[in-house]
Amino acid sequence: MKHLLSHSLLAGLALGSAAQALDTAAIDTGLSYGPRPAYLINQLPEGPLKDRLQSCAGQTPSRSLFSIGHRGAPLMFPEHTVESNVAAAQMGAGILECDVTFTQDHELICRHAQNDLATTTNILTTDLAETCITPFSPATADAPARAECRSSDITLAQFRSLQPKMDSFDKSAQSPQAAQGGTAPWRSTLFAEGATSMTHAESIALFRSLGAKFTPELKSPAVEMPHNGFSMQDYAQKMIDEYKAAGVPASDVWPQSFDPEVVKYWIENEPEFGKQAVLLDGRYSLDTPLDPMDPASFHPTMQELADMGITYIAPPMWFLVTEDRGKMVPSAYAKEAKSVGLKLITWTLERSGSLTDGGGWYFQSVTPAVQNGSSYYQILDVLAQEVEIEGIFSDWPATVTYYANCMGL
Repeated sequence: MKHLLSHSLLAGLALGSAAQALDTAAIDTGLSYGPRPAYLINQLPEGPLKDRLQSCAGQTPSRSLFSIGHRGAPLMFPEHTVESNVAAAQMGAGILECDVTFTQDHELICRHAQNDLATTTNILTTDLAETCITPFSPATADAPARAECRSSDITLAQFRSLQPKMDSFDKSAQSPQAAQGGTAPWRSTLFAEGATSMTHAESIALFRSLGAKFTPELKSPAVEMPHNGFSMQDYAQKMIDEYKAAGVPASDVWPQSFDPEVVKYWIENEPEFGKQAVLLDGRYSLDTPLDPMDPASFHPTMQELADMGITYIAPPMWFLVTEDRGKMVPSAYAKEAKSVGLKLITWTLERSGSLTDGGGWYFQSVTPAVQNGSSYYQILDVLAQEVEIEGIFSDWPATVTYYANCMGL
């Protein structure tokens, strides 16, 4: 992997003058699909989709805004690291994601959750283990191993001292060292040696140098807010302020949140950024969950969301498709959103269980139609051509980029 950036260089890139200089000499990412698209396409049943995708075998890769790197390319590299995002950019992802949370000193960092340090870093094997809100406890006959460590309990300087690793935790572990591996110990070390974590400001500099645009997600805090005087409004505003400080136009940013109040804050207080604010739809986790095939369960309704000024909504893939006589087709949710003019983004391709076993959570609404790995392209085709999504997150963006390039998206 070439052109990887060290923390010291990233810190320099976060400064305006260095970032502006880098704009004129973007990192050469050497776009490549790699072998995976062809591998999946070969598994497709004979028919128009397979024929079309195979006809593009000789195409030249180009960057696509339809292809969104989900935490970079975490199928191979530790999520939210320089290495993961460089890989996603090399696969042609036109938009890259920093999940944004904060440290004890209220610095914004890229981390999937404020309390994920025990699974995504080596904190349990360092002196900072003493800061964990739930210290490591070994597995017993009655309970799995446990630990919870929060970025809000350590400073930015302490966060920088941690080594990123593949997201894993062995619940049968008897020691912190054993807990590092998870169910597939090789994933904790392969491609992870020397991986580099980032602040949010550093991600802005890196993504711009890679020729990509931005979709930061303001993560729900694991601590009560305000946190030492730092309110939710302060948090939401600081994320936007870091784009403004870097001179990034609002049109290049799709800020995201699961919290409707945060999206409304951006719409009302940062209207240029609010135009592209994305409401992530987490209503599957309600006590009475949304049924994507029953519009009567949509609270608020699609029209009410549009009336709030929301332009983009982003549900999981299974909200947008259903199964009909062995085929994947648009759901009632997808049709209702489209009828009121809401734009759809969805997540997450290639983050599912085995597709030979139905695909798990992400494919739950179309399990009977799922056969094997080629179903990634089958669901992608329905989402792109019939649901008409604007873009899709992927843990391996080359799969999506190939499709987008072939279909002219």
